[in-house]
Amino acid sequence: MSAGGAFGGARGYQPKPPEKGVFPLDHFGECTPEKEAYMQCLKESKNDAEECKEKAQKYLECRMSKSLMAQQDLEELGFGKGTEKKK
Repeated sequence: MSAGGAFGGARGYQPKPPEKGVFPLDHFGECTPEKEAYMQCLKESKNDAEECKEKAQKYLECRMSKSLMAQQDLEELGFGKGTEKKK
């Protein structure tokens, strides 16, 4: 075998998770109702995310409250002041 290990990986190397983009799966379905509402909205609006912004916000708030993603200001995620849908 090579010095890299049985499967080519470097021994002792500890990978670091990315800062954004990956977060724990919701194994216990704690935010399933919010996720389903958002997915249904996308389906009904032909994938127009702007139409479903309120449901997306509720889903992200649920994930943050259940520690399924890091707490972050919703304005940094594109919600809040100046982003309300105009009717």
